[in-house]
Amino acid sequence: MPKFTCVFPGRFQPFHTGHMLVVQGMVKMCGRIVIAIGSADKSGNSENPFTAEERRDMIQRALQAKDIIPGFDVEFIMVPDMESDVDWANHIIEKSGEVHQVWTGNPATKAPFVALGVEVKDIKEVPGMSATEVRKRMKEDGDWKKLVPDEIAATLSALDGVARVKKTS
Repeated sequence: MPKFTCVFPGRFQPFHTGHMLVVQGMVKMCGRIVIAIGSADKSGNSENPFTAEERRDMIQRALQAKDIIPGFDVEFIMVPDMESDVDWANHIIEKSGEVHQVWTGNPATKAPFVALGVEVKDIKEVPGMSATEVRKRMKEDGDWKKLVPDEIAATLSALDGVARVKKTS
């Protein structure tokens, strides 16, 4: 019997502490976790300053620091934007294999999965915790590091992430 598979789709621009809390909850309920890195074909702009590969590497480091990798079955897939939301959701399902549940707090992400008959677990947003807020603080020289796991902060610093966010704004 296949493991209970949960998908966590997002752009993760960047992965923040709220995302980490979601993954920590997923490991308690899911046998297999697929992190679907969305807008994989986009980078170098204000909403998507980091490449899909950079985002995957950041997330992997943060999950390794918490012993989620290699302790749990976690895999990453890259998902480009598509004109149709249902096509996008189908693409995620095809790349993930059997999907039992999708975890999201975004109504626009939820809708195509619901339309396809996939169970969705609603995530509640942590107030003040969003990738948009992280990028805003980076742009304004604010305290963005307290919103992300330490490994993400270190990786963003190594990538000169603040300068990149400012350049793309």
